[in-house]
Amino acid sequence: MPKTTAKPSAKTTSRKMPQAAQTLTLGKTVATVTPAADGTTSLRLVRTIKAPAERVYQCFLDPDAYAKWIPPHGFTGKVHHMEPKVGGTYRMSFATIDRKWTHAFGGKYLELVPNRRIVHTDRFEDESMGKGTMTVTIDLKPVKDGTEVTIVQSGIPKGPAGEGAPYGWSQSLDNLATLCEVELPF
Repeated sequence: MPKTTAKPSAKTTSRKMPQAAQTLTLGKTVATVTPAADGTTSLRLVRTIKAPAERVYQCFLDPDAYAKWIPPHGFTGKVHHMEPKVGGTYRMSFATIDRKWTHAFGGKYLELVPNRRIVHTDRFEDESMGKGTMTVTIDLKPVKDGTEVTIVQSGIPKGPAGEGAPYGWSQSLDNLATLCEVELPF
C-alpha cells in the first residue's frame, strides 16, 4: 500500500519555528544567541570583570565612562543625554572616526538597583538598523575574582544590529574590563 503524506497547510508552512540557541565564546565573554518566534533575537552575555560591582555599575551610568567603553572597536561614542533614574531617559550615538556613518539610539530606565541591576529599553532612531524596542537587563554579582556581569538584551531586530550584537557587545565588554580593572594610585 503506498504511503500518503498530508500536504501542509499554508498556515503551517508560513510559520517559521525559531532555530536553536547558539553559544559563542568571544574572548573572555560567553554569548548565547536565542532566536524568538517573532523574528527577534535574545542575547545573553556573561563576563567576569576584575573590579568591584560599585565601579562596574558606575561605568554604566556615568555618561563619560559609558561613551568611553560602550562603542565597539572602530567606533566613537557620544552620550547626548543621560538621566540615570527610574523613568529617566538616555540618548547616545556611535560613529565611525571619519563620521561617514553614524547612528543614534536611546531608551528609558525601568529599574536601577545600586551596584546590582540596571534595566532599560533601547531603540534605534534609524529604522534601517531595526524596528522595535529592545529591553536590556544588566545584573552584577560579586564573585571571588571581581564582578560577574550578565547582560540580557531581548527583542533585537533582524538586520545588521542583530547579526553583529554578540561581537559588538563582546568588544564593549573588553573595553569595560580595560576601564574598570585598572587600579589607579589616586
